[in-house]
Amino acid sequence: MAAVPFHRIAPSVTYRTRTRRALLGMGVALAASQALAGFNFFTGKYTLTRDELQQLLVRRFPLTRGHGMLINVTLSDPQLSLEAAANRVAIAATVSIASALLPQPVDGQITISSALRYDPPTRTLYLEQPDVEHIALEGVNGQDAEHLQRIGAAVGRELLQDQPLHTFRAKDLTVGLKTYEIGAITVHEDGISVQLK
Repeated sequence: MAAVPFHRIAPSVTYRTRTRRALLGMGVALAASQALAGFNFFTGKYTLTRDELQQLLVRRFPLTRGHGMLINVTLSDPQLSLEAAANRVAIAATVSIASALLPQPVDGQITISSALRYDPPTRTLYLEQPDVEHIALEGVNGQDAEHLQRIGAAVGRELLQDQPLHTFRAKDLTVGLKTYEIGAITVHEDGISVQLK
């Protein structure tokens, strides 16, 4: 059998090698993207990125609740941050307090941190045990400021308690014929992951 010159087989070998490398690269890129968002088969976790959660959060605001008969408190323009060390999330928002007893609404900034809990029947991740870390109001001082800050903090906690952060679809938790349940919730610097079991 005659030998085939190397220069005749090299192109096909090179083509196969390049194809394999390209496919390998695509696989690595896909695994990396799945690690950032959605279900990751290798870790058994479903991850939500901070940007995804921020978009979902914005849709739920503004939030308004009355305090007594004369005061309304509104939270708007939420900004989500993730506190990995404490396994909590934090929401910074504009707070506005309006009342017939005030010449005009009092605005300011409020930051509320919260734990998370998962409710299996609704497949929803909720805010739990919110705690006001900071509140500052503009244009008021002294006892008036203290009084309005207490009201703003109390209503802010009420507004965020049991506020849904994300609802999973059944298909998000289904791989092949298996539908997973959600276990531990972990807050990272760039997202929130839930263990699937």
